[in-house]
Amino acid sequence: MSIESNEKAEAFLSVSSQYKLGKLITESSHPDTRNLSYLASENLPEAITKLKALDDHVIQVLSEKKNEISYLKEVINNTFKSGNNIYFCGCGATGRLSLTIETLWRQVHKGDANENRVFSFMSGGDVALIRSIENFEDFPGYGARQLQESGFKDGDLLIGTTEGGETPFVIGTVEEAALISRRKPFFLYCNPDDILCEVAERSKRVILNTAIEKINLTVGPMAVTGSTRMQSSTILLAVAGIALLYNESDNEYIGKEIDSLLNFWISSDISFIGKFITMETDCYKNDEYLLYETDNQLGITVITDTTERSPTFSLLPFENVKEKEVNLSLCYLYMPECLSGEEAWENLLWRLPRTLEWPDINGIASRDRLLGFDFSRNIYSRREQLIKTIKQHRFKITDEQNGLTFNLDGESFLFTTPFSSPLFKHLVLKMILNTHSTLVMGRLCRYEGNVMTYLRASNNKLIDRSIRYIDMILKTKYISLPYRELCYVLFEMLEVTPVDHSIVMATVAEIERRNA
Repeated sequence: MSIESNEKAEAFLSVSSQYKLGKLITESSHPDTRNLSYLASENLPEAITKLKALDDHVIQVLSEKKNEISYLKEVINNTFKSGNNIYFCGCGATGRLSLTIETLWRQVHKGDANENRVFSFMSGGDVALIRSIENFEDFPGYGARQLQESGFKDGDLLIGTTEGGETPFVIGTVEEAALISRRKPFFLYCNPDDILCEVAERSKRVILNTAIEKINLTVGPMAVTGSTRMQSSTILLAVAGIALLYNESDNEYIGKEIDSLLNFWISSDISFIGKFITMETDCYKNDEYLLYETDNQLGITVITDTTERSPTFSLLPFENVKEKEVNLSLCYLYMPECLSGEEAWENLLWRLPRTLEWPDINGIASRDRLLGFDFSRNIYSRREQLIKTIKQHRFKITDEQNGLTFNLDGESFLFTTPFSSPLFKHLVLKMILNTHSTLVMGRLCRYEGNVMTYLRASNNKLIDRSIRYIDMILKTKYISLPYRELCYVLFEMLEVTPVDHSIVMATVAEIERRNA
């Protein structure tokens, strides 16, 4: 063990009691998907059916949260009427959904007086939409600092979203908002209060704080264990988005809209994605690449799904042209109508990008770095020059008047939707893409059963999750080691394991070797 890895392991162990989250519902294994990786390869229709059933449940839970939505809607409406603004924040998947909500607001209110009344940020700024900023979410002070720099003031309303209910960054942001504004901030989360209070003191502090409003949106375990980019972030996006975008509507109308979404989704057949799952998998197995082509209407949801694959399944992330990264990501967002990277970002977000020019973080969240992620029309020729002998496929996803069109290598399908609301169309697209990407990754063996063996251990929560998964797999091999020892080996392996390999399985293999 190197001195550096030993020090990192000891630093984590000194705070590990705050991140042992295995008791949380969002960290538990869903009984209906424990053979998901097998089904992804051997019975794709059944795998699609199982994942859709979990999303059916999410929309059913949404329909049971009408009172909570109505209450949040009234507070949002009163905030607007008082001349104040609404802020959304989150981290990782909930950070991306916060940016999505603002983008949808701007689509609806483009050019009118309310266009700039909603502000969103995620841990690490807009750069983190594409490239996770390691460890950023572990620091509540960063959340408070981003909120202060955002222009948040007394009378404004903050809505903080966290899938687990324990993210330090979001907790720091919400607690700071409670100090700045007389209007109570909201804290939206997806685990039972009693369990959160038991496992995380910081969560208990928020739950017991009467200066913070809470909305519990527990929907059960995730389809892939711990992968809160799926069901948890879906209900958070739905509740926060409906309360905002329908803030002037009466409760009866909102209830009918939610019921309409429920009836539509439960009766929908999404088996059409099976052929696209197979085609995309074959593309990667042939060492070929894929561009997800879309426009500024759907771009924010498409980029969310494609970039979240990297930390969830340890895929190579979107490459940055300014950093001259030689390894290309398997897929990339492609907006051919945009002439430059800067224009692509502005079209994607419907606003100028927001970055963090903090000297103490060495440019990792800066504007200069952000513009290195260029998904304009330039990307096609640039990647073509780098991979001259390998085919690039285009998976085109477009917003049509009567639905969503998917087109890959001549295979095309129109998924008809009845919604005038862009929020509902994006929710449907999110659920379809989540199912699609999860099953592509299953066919590429990027998880085992429903265990996220290829997760990236980039923050304290994910380090603990990695240790738990390592322990679980070792016990099936009749090897049992203390948590501390597993931690030391994990940090050793983090130094030598390539970023696109499974740190969980690499650590298991090393421990097996030592115990042989």
